[in-house]
Formats: sequence, C-alpha cells, structure tokens
Amino acid sequence: MPTRFSKTRKHRGHVSAGYGYFGKVGMRHFHLLRNHYYRPTINIDKLIALPEAKVDAPAGSVPVIDLVNGSAHAFKLLGKGAINQPFIVKTRFVSKQAEEKIKAAGGVVKLVA
Repeated sequence: MPTRFSKTRKHRGHVSAGYGYFGKVGMRHFHLLRNHYYRPTINIDKLIALPEAKVDAPAGSVPVIDLVNGSAHAFKLLGKGAINQPFIVKTRFVSKQAEEKIKAAGGVVKLVA
C-alpha cells in the first residue's frame, strides 16, 4: 500500500494512533482487597464424598458437615446434583436451590460467620 493512503501521519500526536483503545476502562474500585471476594464453592453432589459425611454416626443422629472449618474449605454451597441423605451443613453462604434440596432430604442448613 502506498504511503499516501496510510493515515498514520494524521494520527501523529494522538494517544492510540488509530490502533485501538488506550486509556481508562471500567469503574474504579479504590483500595481493592481481593480476599474480600474469596468465596470457594462446593456442590451438593460432592457432600457425600467428604470425610465428615462418612463418619459413622450413632443411630438416630445426623452427620454434621462443617464446610468452612472442615476438609472442604468452601464458603458457599451450590445446588448442583441430588442428595438423599440428611445432613446438618454449616456454611457461610448457600444458594436457594441447595437449601431447598437439603431440607427436602430432611437436613438443615446452618449459617455461620
């Protein structure tokens, strides 16, 4: 292409010189601390595989699964999968579907700080 068809001379002095966007993009979040958004998740179908669920509980009692301080290290419980065994689940966050499925199986969701 001959140089007379090129627009680079016209773009001299401009920030992006016609090659795309350069500058500020999006909203600013002052003093962003990534650990405030740390929220690892686990699905309902993985609860049965946890060591807390495999502990032999006495007859008539329900196993307690602590997701925050236990072996899962998850803060949020999501509702993928099915569950047919009652559990008492301690977690920080829970989805609506997960809570409905656990209650339908006869379990309880306990929110902890």
